[in-house]
Amino acid sequence: MSSKLEQLRSMMTVVADTGDIEAVRRLQPQDCTTNPTLLLKAAETEAGAELLERALDWGRRQSGTREATVAAVADRVAVAVGAELAGIVPGRVSTEVDADLSFDTAATVEAARRIIRDYQALGVGRERILIKIAATWEGIRAAEILQREGIDCNLTLVFSSVQAMACAEAGVFLISPFVGRILDWHIKNGGGPYTAETDPGVLSVASIYGAFKARGVATIVMGASFRNVGEVEALAGCDRLTISPALLDELSRDEGRLERRLSPHTPAAHPPWRDFDEPSFRFCLNEDAMATEKLSEGIRLFVRDLRALRSLVARRLDEAKAA
Repeated sequence: MSSKLEQLRSMMTVVADTGDIEAVRRLQPQDCTTNPTLLLKAAETEAGAELLERALDWGRRQSGTREATVAAVADRVAVAVGAELAGIVPGRVSTEVDADLSFDTAATVEAARRIIRDYQALGVGRERILIKIAATWEGIRAAEILQREGIDCNLTLVFSSVQAMACAEAGVFLISPFVGRILDWHIKNGGGPYTAETDPGVLSVASIYGAFKARGVATIVMGASFRNVGEVEALAGCDRLTISPALLDELSRDEGRLERRLSPHTPAAHPPWRDFDEPSFRFCLNEDAMATEKLSEGIRLFVRDLRALRSLVARRLDEAKAA
């Protein structure tokens, strides 16, 4: 029997959640997703360190303020890693707008346009890129503008049907509802023990998937943030799943039978559809303590790692000046 990874590939699109170029070459996913945390890890690999050094060389030749140069080099690293990944995978690469812009629609739109221009300068067309944006009200509005311009978006840090439905109504290309972080919240707050079938993160993604399929929504559902292969297996059949290399390796070693759990023909139980304006979106999201807390925490963590990447760039630039 083929491995569970190969069985998973036969049901849906498998995406690698990593910036590790060598891991992507080895695992051969259809798409890749990155974020500031993964870019930091990628900089520790041989291939990632080389791309960082190239970006630093470019930065050392730039004029302007130190702050602007540091930010530009960090952005250049993200696009350089993404361009390398785009040369390996046949599908899309997701690159994240700086998380500190999560509540600024205009700045998010301009940052996304700049990312697309930077990719095009490296010979990577916009049809190969997804712009990752946090699913705040402001982020969803930015994605709505970008989608009209032909720039496809991946709305991340989705923890509730409220966010998911608002993204769908905005015409977003793809959403990334999280699994593991939802589980983390429920365990921290005294829930469990859970099985893969009762995992609240799994149930949340299945519910969103069911709502989208029942309504005929074109927005792609891509489960993300997995803690174990049981969660992955419980969502087999979802449109896409983005999975860490460690879990992809585990699935590749398991030759047991993998059952399809989700299908567009038999949608899972789901809440009734709602259309949201800004007040109703904010109120309904606020009513969901888990989604509110995890969205805020997720933005803070991505901002933390973005700042860490910029600090690394600044330190390396300063070392070169001192040498």
